[in-house]
Amino acid sequence: MKSILNFLLVPIIPFALTLASCDENIKADKPKSETDPIKKETFEPINPKGNMVMTRFNTPEGYKRESLDSNSFGTFLQNLPLKKDGSEVKEFDGTVKPNYQTYLAVVDLPIGKKDLHQCADAVMRLRADYLFSQSRFKEISFRQASGKTFSYTTWLAGRTPDKTNLWTYLESVFNTANTTSLNQQLKLKAIETLEIGDVFVTGPPPGYSYGHAIIVVDKCINKEGKVKFMLAQSFMPAQEIQILDNPATPGCPWYDLGFGQPLDTPEWDFTSSQLKTFE
Repeated sequence: MKSILNFLLVPIIPFALTLASCDENIKADKPKSETDPIKKETFEPINPKGNMVMTRFNTPEGYKRESLDSNSFGTFLQNLPLKKDGSEVKEFDGTVKPNYQTYLAVVDLPIGKKDLHQCADAVMRLRADYLFSQSRFKEISFRQASGKTFSYTTWLAGRTPDKTNLWTYLESVFNTANTTSLNQQLKLKAIETLEIGDVFVTGPPPGYSYGHAIIVVDKCINKEGKVKFMLAQSFMPAQEIQILDNPATPGCPWYDLGFGQPLDTPEWDFTSSQLKTFE
């Protein structure tokens, strides 16, 4: 059952600081029916000693991760560092995000001390971090809510790229972009072609100010061609990136590609038509 407490605990954020935010928990008013089936996995999904996505989470029986290019975005995401097993998600001000079967791990990356690193921001941040690691500085560019493109190299104005000024640039992006602008920037993709690095993103539904975005951080496949995938998100207020639990199989991060409608994640519902990717 989705926690109503997540909704109640969300503070009111001034408009200037919420351009890139997700709205309050859209699922708070959509309690799960007691008749909905809950599956129990027969394998142990979590390896507590693993310190990155692909070593913390075991693949289901009969499934294997596909071989990826070592320089790919997919490999970058599979190797995201994780905090110690059992760690709690921290918000920008150090507040702990209560875990009501929402997340199974916390990505070990700093998020700054401002209420900026929210859902769409986390997706853009991971993409920027990856491109920076490949020295592909000219490709670090994001659409603003105004419709204009904001690129890292233009912002640098001749300065040498480094991680400090990358973060300063990203905070400017976070403050001027949102789920709508990210949705507009990304390219629609067929659900059957889902890959690591793809993004489920939606603008604001009726009655809400903002949408939500989550990113695919791992994928596995069996001999029959059935695919499972793993998701990560940030949320509002600004918080650390978290590996999502699957409400249909609590304690397991793997989602079935043939999920039907909707894609039921702990704090938001998506449809298969909301899968997008970076160019």
